Amino acid sequence: MENVFTNLLLDVSSLGMIPEMASTAATLEGAEAEVATQITTLTLTANNIWMMLSTALVFIMHLGFAGVEAGFTQAKNTVNILFKNTLTPAIGLLTYAFFGFNLMYPGFAEGSAGIFGFAGFGLPAPEVDGALDLTYNTGYTYWTDFLFQGMFAATAATIVSGAVAERIKISGYFIFTFFFVGLVYPIIGSWKWGLGFLDAMGFYDFAGSTLVHSVGGWGALAGIIVLGPRIGKYVNGKVNDFPGSSVPLATMGVFLLWLGWFGFNGGSVLSADPGLVSLVLVTTSLAAAAGAVGGTLMAFIVFKRLDLGMALNGILAGLVGITAGADQMSPTAAMIIGLIAGGLVVLSAVALDKLKLDDCVGAVSVHLTCGIFGTLAVGMFGAMASMEQFINQLIGVAACGAAAFGAAFIIFFVLDKIFGLRVSAEHEKGGMDSHEHGIRGYTITFDE
Repeated sequence: MENVFTNLLLDVSSLGMIPEMASTAATLEGAEAEVATQITTLTLTANNIWMMLSTALVFIMHLGFAGVEAGFTQAKNTVNILFKNTLTPAIGLLTYAFFGFNLMYPGFAEGSAGIFGFAGFGLPAPEVDGALDLTYNTGYTYWTDFLFQGMFAATAATIVSGAVAERIKISGYFIFTFFFVGLVYPIIGSWKWGLGFLDAMGFYDFAGSTLVHSVGGWGALAGIIVLGPRIGKYVNGKVNDFPGSSVPLATMGVFLLWLGWFGFNGGSVLSADPGLVSLVLVTTSLAAAAGAVGGTLMAFIVFKRLDLGMALNGILAGLVGITAGADQMSPTAAMIIGLIAGGLVVLSAVALDKLKLDDCVGAVSVHLTCGIFGTLAVGMFGAMASMEQFINQLIGVAACGAAAFGAAFIIFFVLDKIFGLRVSAEHEKGGMDSHEHGIRGYTITFDE
């Protein structure tokens, strides 16, 4: 009886601990919620910092393009090249802000198979209680998203710049850039990245072998067809090489592009995920390195010389080739893709010359030829390789190619008919720096 009474007293006394235990549980729950909030904030901050750094790296690519184009073209047109490369990202960003961003991301529902949509003019940032909505994206803010994508948009037009250099009126080029970056690029991009019909079909393009590089390459091809070759490029069946203004400048430009590609591909992870970002940077660099070797070997076979220009374009070819599937490839697959792309860029350049298609810097061979190969490689190598995926990739390449080339050709053709795209023969022979800008890029003085 005494034991029963004692146990009863213990049970009753323990009831007094219930409020204390409940209070402790509530405190723990509150602490867990606070920790979860801090983790979410830190994750967003880390992701956003990486995306902003990637944006800066992609921005550096414009300096790389400027160096490559100015270095590979004649000294008498250096200022003209640099002027175009200065205004291209400016026009690209402004048009992308005004309507391009909302054309590319129109708000298609996932799986909707949309073809065209428009979310409105300007940049109406999502807000909650008057502050930027930080739940807009799990990886980064609205502003970071716009700026990162805007840098991509301007890149597509820059690809065209080098191919049509040394004979296009600068006014015609800028009008083309306005329409191509503002309308053509974002509409095509919406078909995949904006959750349009190519995305619903299963087409895959991680960072833009097709959506950026091939689209720019198709635009470049249309431009050189409408413009025709430079005076004296093809004479009596012979291909004449015009000396570039600065081999060191072109070389530095290529290495700046390689550096920028860490942001181009690494940022396309859309977060700071350590495993995936590091894999993408590895596959990107290995493809570039293998591209240099592939370009060098193929150039030696074809030209019987160690061609620096083709080694440099081989690096770019490898970078373009890996871009569509950088997150899907093993290091070995990346090296194979880069090696093949490096060889292809040489063969493509030779083929274009046989067709008398004058591409001043090899933009079509680098961005179009290797962009197509890199996109198809997603179906041939890596985690997604299959016949079904290869067919999806082929359909995507065809759809984007038809739209990009068709639109670019129409724009160039109409501009040519309205006021003529080519500068006069006098201006072309004398150089556009003196005639259009009043200064030269290189001034050499000699002591008397």
